[in-house]
Amino acid sequence: MLKVLRRAADRRRHANGDYAWLFHPYTGDEMVVIDTETTGLDTRTAELVSIAAVKVRGDRVLTSESLDLRLARPDSLCGDSIRIHGLRGIDLEGGMAVDEALERLLDFVGNRPLLGWHLGYDLAILNRELRPRFGFDLPNATIDVAQSYLRRLRRRHPEVESAPRFEKVTELLDVPLMGRHTALGNAVTTALIFLHLEHQASVVGRYS
Repeated sequence: MLKVLRRAADRRRHANGDYAWLFHPYTGDEMVVIDTETTGLDTRTAELVSIAAVKVRGDRVLTSESLDLRLARPDSLCGDSIRIHGLRGIDLEGGMAVDEALERLLDFVGNRPLLGWHLGYDLAILNRELRPRFGFDLPNATIDVAQSYLRRLRRRHPEVESAPRFEKVTELLDVPLMGRHTALGNAVTTALIFLHLEHQASVVGRYS
């Protein structure tokens, strides 16, 4: 309820602003899968390292229409932190400012529905950076692919409490694992998982 009220307030506040169109209902046929790489798992303190997004249209992952942004190295990162979080040197070099990266993300995503694996984490990180700079959270419709997978898994195994790890799901579904530990690789893989689940659902629907 709080999210709904905040979104309505943001829509009113930005009705005549540069990003008013983000709050309009989407009428197209595309979705966008997003993923972030960060310095930790605590959404209150983790800092962005990279942001990626890729479009999905119908049954196709449009890798030619993707976004892969590396951010400038956070001041909080030291050698120990780099080792702890498994970050590579390339993840920390030649990055852009957060403000520029967020502007490019908003322009790329638009008002399309958003997908992601444990999407709530990525949204929490992004919205923490967006609100003080732009005055709103991402207002897009969302689909958490991990939750979608878990719901379908529970139909056959009601005792299951959580979705398997990302890598295990790709193995179970025979989906290629693309560029693991990169935001773009994770986004593309998540898109492939989503399309696989959608295909399974359509097959079941035809024969049920």
